[in-house]
Amino acid sequence: MDDSALKTSDLLSRLASRVTRCRRCPRLREYCLEIASTKRRAYTDWDYWGLPVPGFGDPAAWLWIVGLAPAAHGANRTGRVFTGDRSGDFLFAALHRAGLANQPESRNREDGLQLAGVYISAAVRCAPPENKPSPIEIANCSGYLDREWKLLSETRVLLALGRIGWDAIISLARRNGCNFPEGKIAFAHGATMRLSQKRWLVGSYHVSQQNTFTGKLTTAMFDAVLRRCREVAAEGNDEQARGLNLTEPG
Repeated sequence: MDDSALKTSDLLSRLASRVTRCRRCPRLREYCLEIASTKRRAYTDWDYWGLPVPGFGDPAAWLWIVGLAPAAHGANRTGRVFTGDRSGDFLFAALHRAGLANQPESRNREDGLQLAGVYISAAVRCAPPENKPSPIEIANCSGYLDREWKLLSETRVLLALGRIGWDAIISLARRNGCNFPEGKIAFAHGATMRLSQKRWLVGSYHVSQQNTFTGKLTTAMFDAVLRRCREVAAEGNDEQARGLNLTEPG
């Protein structure tokens, strides 16, 4: 890891500490602590994390994945985003197939998982009841996305998992000086749009059990989205190398 990446890693670690200390949303904190106390029968021997969950991954990531929120018995239990639930099983297996993770599963924070070129976080850092955060709760977490936007300077593609992730990234990009037409922001699986001269947004159905178990999102579909992310990143690099003016979304 070069000096720049080391500095970014340190700053991301400091941000992680801020995230875990956050108490801005009383409803979410109460819910997370209640789940951590009552637990699920299968995890009675676990010491639940129960705190807000920070982002995780490569500080030099070209791909930044933004999900909805921690799962009550997934990341709220393990303390690492998308770790310990079926959504994470689907996601990390796909990243492993794509050569972006060193192993196909993630069980706990000490399992040796490493991401290569990928960083993962969420629009909301606490598990919400019924996976439905309020607009105010989403807004309360927006500052953490803003900080990640600045720190993850090598990011070329943001992959939104679901509509809430998509909308959070649109708002994030606008707060950070990106200008694009209103008519080009509709979420759809596989949708692609330019956010800025160097960053693109790609959409995917969320990797939730509701989508993967019903076939709304298949492994082939998600593999194709990851390939599209690589293509967009490569196209953007080629355009920058040619010195094109790309201030407007494509």
